[in-house]
Amino acid sequence: MTITFITGANKGLGFETARRLIGLGHTVVIGARDAGRGQAAADELGARFVRIDVADDASVAAAAADVAAHEGRVDVLINNAGIIGRRAPAEELTGDDAIEVFQTNVVGIIRVTNAFLPLLRRSERPAIVNVSSGTGSFTLTHDPDRVESKVIGPLYTSSKSAVTMLTMQYAKALPGIRVNAADPGYTATDLNGHSGTQTVTEGTDAIVTLATEDADAGTGRFIDRFGPMPW
Repeated sequence: MTITFITGANKGLGFETARRLIGLGHTVVIGARDAGRGQAAADELGARFVRIDVADDASVAAAAADVAAHEGRVDVLINNAGIIGRRAPAEELTGDDAIEVFQTNVVGIIRVTNAFLPLLRRSERPAIVNVSSGTGSFTLTHDPDRVESKVIGPLYTSSKSAVTMLTMQYAKALPGIRVNAADPGYTATDLNGHSGTQTVTEGTDAIVTLATEDADAGTGRFIDRFGPMPW
């Protein structure tokens, strides 16, 4: 039995990832900031809900304690929670705007990973999957043939560059735990007003791959649904 904890799992990519992994036999714990929406999602999927606000130390610690008391371990941690932040021209962005985005998208991963490491270390084949983005790839954002090069969003894109590097550093620093990053691609979700060209199922292909692959598949990788991604 594989026990998987997913942050930001009440809708979009997180919800679809949970649905697919449950179908593959995982015991999934739904993590979400909004208790009502999180519980509704868990009820719909047949999962257990644990409230977690990845931007709050006390909330993350309480969530880890809850999982420790009920499941006892975590085999796969999926850091999916993320926000776009305030939509404004670059010249109007403020330090507070940056703090809000990085607090969830980057610091949230650090906070959750730190709190859940004891639970992961109880697993025989622990894995961490961080949901990053091709919009954080230096290579893709310089390629005029890629949609990523058309995106202008300084805070979100730079936060996702940080997520990918954070993934690589954790992969080096945490031997025995597979730590990889997934790019969902341009997927129709609330984050982009459902303008994405991929379905939410296609958008979760890389996440599901990293969550279900063999223990010797490798660590410190960045992939999308088609394979390895450029940095």
